[in-house]
Parts: sequence; structure tokens; C-alpha cells
Amino acid sequence: MAQNRPLNSQTVADFLQKFNLKKTAIQKALDTLADSGKITFKEYGKQKIYLARQDQFQIPNTEELNQMKEENSKLQQILEEQKKANSQLEGEIKSLQSNLTLEEILSNDAKLRNQVKEMEERLAKLRGGVTLVSPEERKAVEKTFSEAISHWRKRKRMFKDVWDTITENSPKTPNEFKEELGVEYDEDIGVSLQTYSTLMPHGKKRLRG
Repeated sequence: MAQNRPLNSQTVADFLQKFNLKKTAIQKALDTLADSGKITFKEYGKQKIYLARQDQFQIPNTEELNQMKEENSKLQQILEEQKKANSQLEGEIKSLQSNLTLEEILSNDAKLRNQVKEMEERLAKLRGGVTLVSPEERKAVEKTFSEAISHWRKRKRMFKDVWDTITENSPKTPNEFKEELGVEYDEDIGVSLQTYSTLMPHGKKRLRG
């Protein structure tokens, strides 16, 4: 009954086939559960259709459903922002492949990819059924987002340090060097660390970067 849908004894037997249970035994077990009030059933001719008692499930009200939709929308927005940030960071990493800081950048990039993957899995679960977002889950999402912003800020600072060192003694201007290497800044692809920082939980915002 974990799927919370009507089932007959044959369907249950098919589900439990790998356990080598006979249909008669399953029928008896279903009848026992029905007699004890743990499940209900309806008769259609000679066939019985069994269903889990609906009063055991917590059905969200309209306010809770709206809250879940809002949380889902926020998670989806965060995921899109993470994807954009990750794409921009990949461009920066490619431009820094010849520098000593590449190993650290790649390590941070892997962490960000894992965070994006976790958020995608969370969104998939939310779309697959009704799930209330607990305060603990909300706090975990906010922490993940804050850490991602922190990684972004750190790599942005690392890139600036390396870039300033490279261009300081270059005969070309920073813009000429940037154009030649195909480097893109946040502004070039329409993203802003400061804008994303305003989405961080109250009391954790850091607008510099």
C-alpha cells in the first residue's frame, strides 16, 4: 500500500512474486488487514479491491500547498542561478589552466557540481509528489546556496589575483589581453555576484565581491 492506490490480490501477488508467496496466502493476509481495520476494501462482484485507509495520511491544506509551490519555485530559481554561475566559472577555469591555482579551482568546481546535482535531485523529488518542506530542509537549502555563493566569491577573488598578476607586466592592456584569450567576466554574460548575494538568508548577506 506504499503507492496509495487501489490494488487487488493479483496485483499484490505480482508485486511480491520475487518472494515466492502464493496468491491464496496474500489474499488471506489482505483480508486479515482489512478485518483489523488497517486497510479498507470494496467488493465489485467477486473481486475485492483493497485501499490504504486515507485517514492515516496528512493531507496539506491550501495554505500548505501554496507554501510548497513557493518553496519549489525558489528551489528552481536557485538551481538556474547555480547553473549560470557554474557555466561562468567553467569559462574562468579554462582561462586559468596554465596557472598554479588550477588545482584548487578544479576542486571547488567539483564541489559546486555536486551541489547542483543535489538540488536537481531535490527538485525531481518535489515534482514527483507532494512533499512538505520542513524547517530543517529549508535551512539545508539555504546553507547550500550560501556555500555556493561563498565558492563563487572566492574563485572570483582568486581569478582577479591571478589576472592582475598576468596583466600587470603585459605590454597589452587588460581588455586587449582579455579579448585575445576569450575571457568573459560576470557582466559579459549578464550575471552579478552582488545580485545573487541579495538572495541569501537574512543575516548572511555579503555584498562585496
